[in-house]
Amino acid sequence: MPNTRNHTAIDRLLSIMDELREKCPWDKKQTLESLRYLTIEETYELSDAIIKNDLCNIKKELGDILLHIVFYAKIASEQQAFDFADVVNGLCEKLIIRHPHVFGDVAVNNAEEVKANWEKIKLHEGRQSVLEGVPHSLPAMVKAYRIQEKVRGVGFDWSDSSQVLDKVKEEIEEFEKEKHDENHLRMEEEFGDVLFTLINYARFLNINPEDALERTNQRFIKRFKYMETQLHEENKTIDAIDFDTMNALWDESKRKII
Repeated sequence: MPNTRNHTAIDRLLSIMDELREKCPWDKKQTLESLRYLTIEETYELSDAIIKNDLCNIKKELGDILLHIVFYAKIASEQQAFDFADVVNGLCEKLIIRHPHVFGDVAVNNAEEVKANWEKIKLHEGRQSVLEGVPHSLPAMVKAYRIQEKVRGVGFDWSDSSQVLDKVKEEIEEFEKEKHDENHLRMEEEFGDVLFTLINYARFLNINPEDALERTNQRFIKRFKYMETQLHEENKTIDAIDFDTMNALWDESKRKII
């Protein structure tokens, strides 16, 4: 049965957006272009909340992103291009078409087969390449992961993780050769290959490399701040201690912060 609570909430939001667009000087001034960088910021804030498993902030950031979706649709409706209902109905149609195992008679055995069908269906929708759906502006690591997922959907992939690990070792050897030859341009290219293959290896192990690196970043920040705090209590700064003291303090931070 339809959830009237959800319908009421959406109707309320759309009405508030109408009021803001009509009466608020800031909201009246916004364009598709002016909202773009704010939407990117909100998406990263949602990502931070998810990494921290902060459900309260996840709810808040989802609301902020939903506001942006409604805002874009409102601006587009003023330009007589599309409205919020068009956005939602277009999404509904896409979900139905891309899930023939739910809304049709296609049989699938697992999530991997669903993803493979998804990519094949998108090609039949008029895309010239499997990779057309990868945004150019994605951060490089996320882009590499999405590229690898997409080509896997059409069968372009390794058979098992051991093959990928061998490839990682091969790419590191190639990087070391260029390093030995002091060919900086080729070093950069080979280093990129090392990273791309490591991301591939992570994917085979069901590790999201972006999440893994961000958790390492957060852990490093906490440990480094722990060092700074300990030194501050002794009226010292990190740039004024020797390497052995710094190393011992770092080891202590690793024991304290897992």
